[in-house]
Amino acid sequence: MQLYNKIMSYFWLAAGCVLLVVISYLSMTQGIKKWGFYYFFVVSAFGMYFFKRWMMKRMEKHLAYLQEQQRRQEGK
Repeated sequence: MQLYNKIMSYFWLAAGCVLLVVISYLSMTQGIKKWGFYYFFVVSAFGMYFFKRWMMKRMEKHLAYLQEQQRRQEGK
């Protein structure tokens, strides 16, 4: 599961970068009024990347907490 999370994290980062480049190019060539709305997808992709990173760190802390609790109960 950890490998999947890392792959998906980098997927969202790559998708955000590609979308940013493509939409910026199209906005410059065809006009911002036509392509400006699509920046929402760029923000969403970067948002998913940062949310995924935050959740992965949170899960690691939670797993460490659970291991510590298990060690304490075994020590009693």
